[in-house]
Amino acid sequence: MEWFPQNNMTHNIPPRVVRRRGITLLELTVVITVLLTLISILFIGARGWKSGSDRASCVLTLRNMQVAARSYQNLYGYDYGGQPYVVSDTQNIARHLYEKGYIERPLFDRACGTAKCPGGGFYTCPKPDYFPTAGALYMICSFAGPDAHTPSSHTDW
Repeated sequence: MEWFPQNNMTHNIPPRVVRRRGITLLELTVVITVLLTLISILFIGARGWKSGSDRASCVLTLRNMQVAARSYQNLYGYDYGGQPYVVSDTQNIARHLYEKGYIERPLFDRACGTAKCPGGGFYTCPKPDYFPTAGALYMICSFAGPDAHTPSSHTDW
């Protein structure tokens, strides 16, 4: 066995640095702030997506009703602004379309004003017994207006 005498070299070793484990309160605050910011951006984006989706669904409903009314008008030879013949004791175009199977119940309910728009508004038919004139819609949404539930162009419907 060899013998190594102790020398002064052992006193030249630097002291160990003690590191604490975990995160500081400042780091925790920064992490929470970043997470809250990302969540708020997510909610703002989701709200924008929902309102855009509601608008698109409403415009699609308006288009479907307009196309159905125009198709019915062309199929039976009615004039723009004219009235249909009395069928089942009514001249209501939406009722004619529903009873003959051209539209389904949800679209009929919206045309009658009993079902809401996806955004929460109501549909109205200014003249439910008259075919719309050129450039006019058969039914409108109560949220109609700039950047609301109004199609940008409906002249070709």
